[in-house]
This record gives sequence, structure tokens and C-alpha cells, in this order.
Amino acid sequence: MTQNTMPKSDLIIVGGGLNGPALALASANAGLTVTLIDSLPKALRIGDTFDGRGYALSLGSYKLMKAIGIRDKVAAHAQPILDVKVTDGKPGEGPAPFMLEFRDGEIDESPMGYMVEDRYIRQAFLEALDAQPKITQIEGEVIAQDVTLHGATVTLSDGTDISGKLIVGCDGRQSGTALRAGIKRTGWGYGQTALVCAISHELPHHGAAHQYFLPSGPLAILPLPGNQSSIVWTEKDKLAAEIQALSDEDYLAVLRPRFGDFLGEISLAGKRFTYPLNITLANAFTAPRIALVGDAAHGMHPISGQGLNAGLKDVGALTEVLVEAHRRGEDIGREDVLARYAQWRRFDVATMALMTDSFNKLFSNDNPFLRVARDIGMGAVNAMGGLKRAAIREAAGVNGDIPKLLRGVAL
Repeated sequence: MTQNTMPKSDLIIVGGGLNGPALALASANAGLTVTLIDSLPKALRIGDTFDGRGYALSLGSYKLMKAIGIRDKVAAHAQPILDVKVTDGKPGEGPAPFMLEFRDGEIDESPMGYMVEDRYIRQAFLEALDAQPKITQIEGEVIAQDVTLHGATVTLSDGTDISGKLIVGCDGRQSGTALRAGIKRTGWGYGQTALVCAISHELPHHGAAHQYFLPSGPLAILPLPGNQSSIVWTEKDKLAAEIQALSDEDYLAVLRPRFGDFLGEISLAGKRFTYPLNITLANAFTAPRIALVGDAAHGMHPISGQGLNAGLKDVGALTEVLVEAHRRGEDIGREDVLARYAQWRRFDVATMALMTDSFNKLFSNDNPFLRVARDIGMGAVNAMGGLKRAAIREAAGVNGDIPKLLRGVAL
């Protein structure tokens, strides 16, 4: 072994955001050896103070965190989502008369999900990674990768070579892993930007999440612990840039007529962020000794709040496929093994991407005929118990062919 060669692992995971650590823990806990590579130094991955970022974890994703051993650390900071209200309207005019509402208790398993701040999830992951001896953590930038019939190698910018049986790209919508593997993408921009922040409010939210469809795009109000909520607010690109450039006071002045007064007085808590919105799907989820997970495989509009949850479904499915193949003595990097993962996830992802794209186009406009049609449609679905329960189960991540980890079962 040369000085710049690391010991061989079963999995080489590129990307240390949230999906990468989840996959590393799930795989290592089941007996696989893992090298996890992150280009961002560990000291910069988490902060000690609230910065306004949070995630809506579906019930299935929350169960996965139990199965990989971090739920107890996350649970101490989690806000159950007990009610979801979906309405249509215009700034300053209040919601339309028809509403789609998902209530806690309408399905056997509840609550539907949890809101957790980004910093607490990342801290839980980092502590668990440090405690798992089968995981080697590397800080560095991958600049090359190579696959052969018998294995795969990535090369870091400092010349270090890391070898394994399989490379998993968890490196986002601009995935270098996918690019180097020759996997092309299909997608388009929406001409929209998400303004993301957190607010403190005078009145309690009672665990209710709100999805308010405005002509420029959806406004999501998601409950955090205490009298705080996370905001994901969509505007056209030009207006979003102008709003982001405002002072905090003027920013709130633009938000208030969109937000309403149902939570009393509001103020900003934490930082303000913006994210350009697009849809981008990898044309293949796998290549020889390569698999893609999360945004590296699919990036969707946040209208349904399912981005991270879809990635964690990928984690559950890929881990289950790899662990079962490993226990049967199969080479986990073989194309027929990876095909099982792609077949499991591709239809579900394509369906979710089509749904979010269609919803955004249907609701992000002020066409009076479409407004009437969609409002009546929401009212009709709200009145149909069976259809509504199916929608709740889908949003909760407990519908369909669910990986064991998302049922809370360790592998």
C-alpha cells in the first residue's frame, strides 16, 4: 500500500450532507465497511445557534432514524406535525373557502411527521458516525473516479486513492459522481426562488402546518418547537431577489400580508436564505459500480416537502438491497444488484416529481378558472375519507413498498 492509498471499503460514499451519513450508518450497522467523503470540514457542518433551517421529516423518515440509532437524539428537539392545512388565496385576501385538511389520527399511525432543525439532525449524525468503527470519515474533494470489473476507486485532490466495491453519489443536484459516470440529467427551472427563514410568533401553532398557494408560488408555514415556525416562501426570481435584499423590517412587511395574522405578531428568528427552484432527474440512478441517492438522483420542487424524505427512501431501499446481496455472498457492485435498487425507486421518484411539477404549475398562477377548479377539487378530496387517508399515508411515507428501515426495522 502506498502512502496515498486508503484501505478498501465495501462502500465509498461521496457527500456528507444528510443522505450520505444516513446511508453510512445504515450500511455500517448492518456489517458493511464504509468510507464517507465530505468536501466540507466537520467544523463547518453544524452550528451552535439556531439559523432558521429545518426539515419536515415524514413518519417513515422518523422511523428510519430509529432504525439507524439516532432518533433519541433527534426526538428531544422534534415538533410533531398534528395537522396539515392546504388552502388557496391571494396576499391580503385570506384563504379560499375550500380547504384540504389532514388531521392527526386520520390514519392508524401518527403523527404524520415531525419538524426538526437542521443543526440537531446534523449533530446527531456526526456523533453516531464518530461512534461507528466501520465508518472511516475523510475530508477532501473527489476529482476522479474509476471502475473496473472487480472494484471502484476515487481520487482526492491531494492524490489519495480510496478503493471499494461501490461508489455512491450523495453529492447533490450538481453531482460530480453522476457527471464522471456519464449520467446525464433531465430538468428545467421554474423561474422561482424559495425564500427560507424562521419566525417567532405571538400565538401557539398547535402543531399545525400550512401550505398556502399564492399566485406566485406556495407559502409553507411549518411548526417548530415553541412559538416558532419555519417558512418556505416561493416568489418569482426577480421579486425574490429584491425581497432578499431588503432589511429585516421591510422583509417582514412584505411577508405579513401573505402570512396573515392567525399567529399574532411575527418577527424574524435566525438567518434568511434563498434557493433557486428547479426539477432535475438523473436519466439513470445507477451505472457500473455507481449508485445515486437523494438530490444526486432527483431534485424536486419543495411544494410537497418531500425532498429529504425521498432521499431517505433511497437510503432505505439501497441499504436493504446491498445488505441482502452481501449476506448472500453477491458482489454488491454488480449491475444486477444495483438494478434492483433502480427498479425499486425509479417509478416512485418519477411519480413524485411529476406530481410536484404539476401541482406547482396548477397552483402558481391567478387564472380564475383554474382557481375555481382547484378549490373545488381540494374540497372534494377533503370530503372523501378513503382518498384523503391514502394521501396522508403517502405524505407520511408509510404507503406502498416501503423499505424495512422506514418501518423502523434494523437490517
